[in-house]
Amino acid sequence: MSVKNTLHVRDGRSLLHTYNRLTACIESGRGQYLIDSEGASYLDLFGGLAVNALGYCNEEILVAMHNQLSKFAHLSNYVVQGPQVLLAERLLSLSAFDKVFFTNSGTEATEAAIKLCRKWGRSRGKTELIGFHGSFHGRTMGALSLMSQEKYTDGYEPFLDQCVHLEFNSAEQLTAHISHSTCAVFFECIQGEGGIRPVTKSFIETLFALREQYGFLIVADEIQSGMWRTGTFFSYEQWNVQPDITLVAKAIGGGLPLGAMLVTAMLSEVLRPGMHGTTFGGNPVACAGGLALLEYIATHNLQERISDIGKEFLSGFGILQKKYSPLVREIRGLGCMIGVELTKPALPIAEECFRHGVFLNVTQGNVIRLLPPYIITDDDISRALEVIGSVFALQQ
Repeated sequence: MSVKNTLHVRDGRSLLHTYNRLTACIESGRGQYLIDSEGASYLDLFGGLAVNALGYCNEEILVAMHNQLSKFAHLSNYVVQGPQVLLAERLLSLSAFDKVFFTNSGTEATEAAIKLCRKWGRSRGKTELIGFHGSFHGRTMGALSLMSQEKYTDGYEPFLDQCVHLEFNSAEQLTAHISHSTCAVFFECIQGEGGIRPVTKSFIETLFALREQYGFLIVADEIQSGMWRTGTFFSYEQWNVQPDITLVAKAIGGGLPLGAMLVTAMLSEVLRPGMHGTTFGGNPVACAGGLALLEYIATHNLQERISDIGKEFLSGFGILQKKYSPLVREIRGLGCMIGVELTKPALPIAEECFRHGVFLNVTQGNVIRLLPPYIITDDDISRALEVIGSVFALQQ
């Protein structure tokens, strides 16, 4: 039995079956490519679900992590830690927030925000939390309470009280529902799991205008779309708005588990010592990696490159849409966050692309999701579009 088959059998015997595994057995990654146990390489447009923003084995990130490991890998959060402070300072300098709380993941950042919002709203008579259909904020019970997608929520009821789900991008429904009892609104400027759906100008303008009228909090989930993924550090910057809380994760740890909740000055004293905490949140090795990632992006001026990558993919898919119009329904995205909605299930198409060396993701059943690394080249983009186009041709 091959190494690949042996490992898959052992995986099935020892781990809970909560993921549909790839048939390949990945042994290493280098740059924007993955290599399997048989030596085959794959252009990775999945990016570890937006975690591997600089691909694999980035030298600067590896050196920063190794240097930190040689000092200490973990300290209690009762101790001030240099990597945490440095990364927090960098995040604040790139945004308009006042304080940072580090977590291990995006869903834990969501939980921290729920607690902070409820704590803030209690004395003000504000208790209702609002989420939107198609959103994804994590898999804990608090995060699920903000979501309505049955594939994530079915069977886990009951959820938190006073959590309401509204239609995404419906300014009319938002206006009709929000009141003085609204505590916070959680939203994504571009829904990832929801099919790469950007917020509309009228919706986001209505949301922030209602905040002025009713005095609730706005929580921007930038877990997938942050860290320059859409071409700006946070995607909401493209609409010239400022939320009260922003949630970050995915790429922030340079490949290691890390998340963060960023808050404005108004909220910086809501949570006091003992009210919330985490054992591993803000791990120093992950913080060192995250700081190295941000420095690499700045040093190599990748911010502009991210926008160019998005334009190249969108242009290429526009050509494919004209050529295969019965198959390609719509193309959406910002920067390195792109969705191609098809008129048929996308998984078989993604699987065929994988067999031809291009690794894609599928969401919402019929949407191909691309989350390419910021280091992808023009030749890589051309190759990816060529492979995807050849697979589209087989569907005609």
